[in-house]
Amino acid sequence: MREEALRLFDAGVIAADPEEAVLKALPERRPDLIVALGKAAPGMIRAALARFGPVPGIVITHRENAEADLPPGVQVFFAGHPVPDEVGLAGAKAVLEAVSRLAFGQRLLVLISGGGSALLPAPPEGISLADKRELNRLLLASGADIGEMNLIRQQVSLLKGGGLARATSPADVVALILSDVVGDDISVIASGPTAAPVGTRSEARQRLRSRGLWPELPAAIRGLLEGQDQPIEPAANHVDNRLVGSNTLSRAAMAHASPGASLSPEPLTGDVSEAAARIMAEARGPGIWLWGGETTVRLRGAGKGGRNQELALRVALLAEQAGWRDDWVFLSAGTDGRDGPTEAAGGLVDGESLTRMRAAGIDPEEALARNDSNPALAASGDLVVTGATGTNVADLQIMIRA
Repeated sequence: MREEALRLFDAGVIAADPEEAVLKALPERRPDLIVALGKAAPGMIRAALARFGPVPGIVITHRENAEADLPPGVQVFFAGHPVPDEVGLAGAKAVLEAVSRLAFGQRLLVLISGGGSALLPAPPEGISLADKRELNRLLLASGADIGEMNLIRQQVSLLKGGGLARATSPADVVALILSDVVGDDISVIASGPTAAPVGTRSEARQRLRSRGLWPELPAAIRGLLEGQDQPIEPAANHVDNRLVGSNTLSRAAMAHASPGASLSPEPLTGDVSEAAARIMAEARGPGIWLWGGETTVRLRGAGKGGRNQELALRVALLAEQAGWRDDWVFLSAGTDGRDGPTEAAGGLVDGESLTRMRAAGIDPEEALARNDSNPALAASGDLVVTGATGTNVADLQIMIRA
């Protein structure tokens, strides 16, 4: 059953192959510049250059892609994720300089995938990279979902919320977008560099205050957000945004690979505790259940883990509490191969996981209270480690009960 769960997860990841997705959607006209950003950027630009031949290009992707096979002649920045770093800042400056040189009648091809928001920090004047890092840290620890985080981050960037499209005008822009967010809102994916912004400064202030984060923000960011709202402009006429892959398509691929499996029609979202309860409620009796989406974790301890590992540990504890006697396995993993700041993509637990954990001297309840799921799952042999997959369409979950 563990092998079957991994096979289905692989089917979902393969369905999000960035090169295939890009090849199917490329425009006929050769671009004058290609900018690829996000965790799937290497694969996406490989596909474009295979079609068009040599084109000036810039790639901004995460450090785990450092061994990726990239075509010669492109400028590459292996930046920090989920915490922005100096490499990403240099990449953002290179992008702004390159697109500003494009003239009327020329075309920019943008290849966007998840992770692009943190990888491409472009703070306005007066905001430092340290300020951006602190904002990012506070948001990640708050339990905010990706939509809420990106609404806020768009207000503190020259590239997010349509900033890249505005900087490229008057040249044309075609953007091929691999979605890592529930609902596939292009304004949210990588914070929408080629789309209209999703909110205003006053909305960002309200969200930050409601989560108790406002007093903790750097003074420079508070000062910026206290400024007057800018009008929300629709996506510019010179921009053509095209969605080429998503979590929905990966969930469908898992279902196709397992005829008779129950595919949940609703994405799995919300806090991991709520998601775990929903999984237990839906996975009743023998069968295979499939989900996909993106959950959130509110950090209460200083442990090591991620939302998928914590979800797997929570499901194992709930199954024990429910007295499940049948054979079962549950997998939750990120399609990008990385769950939080760890080496794992997620976790794959079964009915003996907690026994193995306790035999190794780890109390699973205490580990959960510290947000310390990674060492707990490592001790029980339940980490899913894939390495960087080259794609990113959020998370996939699989339950199998005999």
